[in-house]
Amino acid sequence: MEDARDAGLTEPNSLHPVIDTAKCIGCSACVLACPEGDVLGLLEGKATLIDPTRCIGHGACQQACPADALSLVFGTATRGIDIPFVSPDFETNVPGIYLAGEIGGMGLIRNAVKQGTEAVDAIAAANEADDAHDMLDLMIVGAGPAGIAASLRAMELGLRFETVEQDSLGGTVAHFPRNKLIMTAPVKLPLFGELRFREIRKEALLGIWQDVIDRTGLHIRCNERVVDITPGDRGFTVRTAHGVYRARRVLLAIGRRGTPRKLGVPGEERSNVVYRLTDPAQYAGRRVLVVGGGDSAIEAAVALAEQPGTEVALSYRREAFSRTRRQNRDAIAAAVEEGRVTLYLQSSVEEVRHGAIALRHHAELLDLPNDDVIICAGGELSTGFLQSMGIRVERRFGTAGPGVTIDPANAAKEANLQAA
Repeated sequence: MEDARDAGLTEPNSLHPVIDTAKCIGCSACVLACPEGDVLGLLEGKATLIDPTRCIGHGACQQACPADALSLVFGTATRGIDIPFVSPDFETNVPGIYLAGEIGGMGLIRNAVKQGTEAVDAIAAANEADDAHDMLDLMIVGAGPAGIAASLRAMELGLRFETVEQDSLGGTVAHFPRNKLIMTAPVKLPLFGELRFREIRKEALLGIWQDVIDRTGLHIRCNERVVDITPGDRGFTVRTAHGVYRARRVLLAIGRRGTPRKLGVPGEERSNVVYRLTDPAQYAGRRVLVVGGGDSAIEAAVALAEQPGTEVALSYRREAFSRTRRQNRDAIAAAVEEGRVTLYLQSSVEEVRHGAIALRHHAELLDLPNDDVIICAGGELSTGFLQSMGIRVERRFGTAGPGVTIDPANAAKEANLQAA
């Protein structure tokens, strides 16, 4: 808990438990049930969130508690989380636009697959009998677990549909660090069958998704970003970077990360600028600048520094790292001390040039030789994109979403905060 507080990592990012200490009997059932480990612990005989940001909303803790002492909520009293409004059949307040998966606040693969499948069932049930072929029955946006499951179900039901993905197959999983261990539960995919795994590495999971695509013949239009979605007399017009589609209904399975946050500097559009590190080995012998000050940026810089002949620099706009884990701060400090990473604190990229970077460091403008730039500045949340379509987004301060048990005390707290 002290490590988490020291790193400034005290606010959960998604659905998480709130413990009623008056009910908690200190049995450790919730601690042992958590698949992520080290999220919950016992403090003075009571269950406590000791590393809140590691919680991704499995909910196993609540199910394991014999005293009904845990409630699952979104946000906290001090930090709200934006959650879009959806009905029980996954339709937003804009008729014809549906949401499934992480965008709704539930960040688990099994939940995403289940929601993607059930959302398409609801869409199919709502579709009117219409033989017109001038538009799709359904446009699916996103090819993570929810989007893949939804696409397979649409195939199974014989719907006319297209699936577009702004990046590559796998959604949020594709952005995870190499060899990251992913916890999940057995899930059933339409047209494919049950996937029976509980622990799996990122690369293996992406391999499974590709196998699903190959065996079912599912077609996904990758690297095709949606620009806007506008309603019409019948359905919607969906404009992407590569074309225009018309569809009766739209299912958004876009996750919460949205699009990568960009620096907005000249030269950022160059092909040697990327927004995640997938394989450090491909940068062996290269001159690489990593931009960012979070865990992902530090982990990327340290991983790159382990490659033979790679010259690594790390640029961060602040004077010290914040919201980063102690082991990562120790790792980057060691890499800098050993001369494997050059650290530029209080710096910012001014321009990406051919073979060089213009970097503002304090008051000095540096011209650094460079081959590649990796920007780890997080993602732009999709809230603005949703609101541009008229979708209502609610900020939750320690309250539950549809189908999630809620603690009345937290509801009262949120009401007081909103009134204030």
